[in-house]
Amino acid sequence: MINIPKDVENVLNILTENGHKAYVVGGCVRDSLMGREPDDWDVTTDASPKRIKELFSSFRTVDTGIEHGTVLIVSGKTPVEATTFRIDGEYSDNRHPDSVTFTKHVEDDLARRDFTINAMAYNHKDGIIDPFGGKNDLENKIIRSVGAPDRRFNEDALRIMRAVRFSSVLGFTIEENTAESIIKNENLLGSIAAERLTKELLKLLCGDNVYDVLTKFRSVIGVFIPELKLEFDFAQYGKKHAYDVWMHTVNTVSNIENDPVLRLTMLLHDTGKIATHKLDENGNSTFRNHAAVGGVIAENILRRLKFSKEYINTVSFLVSVHDKEVPETRIQVKEYIRDLGEKNFIRLMKIRRADKSALSKGYSNIADKLVFAYSTFDEVMNNDEPYSLKQLAVDGNDLKKTVPANEIGDTLNFLLETVIKYPEKNDRAILLELVRKSV
Repeated sequence: MINIPKDVENVLNILTENGHKAYVVGGCVRDSLMGREPDDWDVTTDASPKRIKELFSSFRTVDTGIEHGTVLIVSGKTPVEATTFRIDGEYSDNRHPDSVTFTKHVEDDLARRDFTINAMAYNHKDGIIDPFGGKNDLENKIIRSVGAPDRRFNEDALRIMRAVRFSSVLGFTIEENTAESIIKNENLLGSIAAERLTKELLKLLCGDNVYDVLTKFRSVIGVFIPELKLEFDFAQYGKKHAYDVWMHTVNTVSNIENDPVLRLTMLLHDTGKIATHKLDENGNSTFRNHAAVGGVIAENILRRLKFSKEYINTVSFLVSVHDKEVPETRIQVKEYIRDLGEKNFIRLMKIRRADKSALSKGYSNIADKLVFAYSTFDEVMNNDEPYSLKQLAVDGNDLKKTVPANEIGDTLNFLLETVIKYPEKNDRAILLELVRKSV
């Protein structure tokens, strides 16, 4: 038995008490059977959209997709999408049906859905309606298309990304025919809006099974990030390299916590390697300045994929500095915080650990350095040791009488360098005296 929230149960009851069939359907059924809390609840019913609006006239409703049979009902505090049982027509744009036909049979509605684990319906009276074996696939952790996979993916190409995202997030294996069809039809993703792709990509990257997905379905990601295809099978020569560029990237993604900023950074962190690759006199790979080059490439990728300004700025910056070594002195720690900011300092330490972890043994252990960096960071924060201009005991106004206007910025930076090395000198009188002596 599935525990349906009271507000959702209320929607089902109103429909059934007025002579209609009604079920919760799709992802909420899947998640409930897995013991997960559903993010949202969808209802499918034989009531027409017009009838739904009549029955819920006292509720707030929104015609979110009424031409396709969907009405949003706000029941209590819970938004519930109620959709009429339907059969989809042709999909000429590989995304949306050109037309829909309403039906009286829930099985017809389930037959149009993407994967078996999403093609189950439930109410307390009838129990689970599962014509395609979704419950069995759920128990066996399998992603399988409903019906012919080629047809499903040609109907809606975004299902390709949904399949690999489910595999990554749920840790499920994609059934063989479905997996073959994903590779066969991957180029259909070229017709999907960037915003849709990036939403699925971020979820995929944050899955626990991301290593397997990026290994088996790398070409899928390469469709809309072709810059990554250059990394596939690109050998790195030298004792410190354990993998080619792509498999190094895959390992770093899976070896960092599943924060979307960090995982996206690791996905793009070595995009500058191919353009900067050279062999030294010993035949070892070198990638001089690849981080800075990668930062530019990452920014271009993120802009093309229409990520938010915050993602673009943060990720491209982290890519551009990802190869900075872990600081080994207290002064270096404060200089890093000054240059990176507090949040990005911590991010960079995590990035360095993940990057090093994907090298050969003997080149990957920086645990002691990280312990020092983290502990020193905490001490600097707790002791309020100065590392930024806003912490200086003086500001530009204090310098106006003794320093030319065009030199105030440089003078403040000089004072900051001084107090980073000697925090006890962060005193107004001491700093002003330093300025007078330097003029």
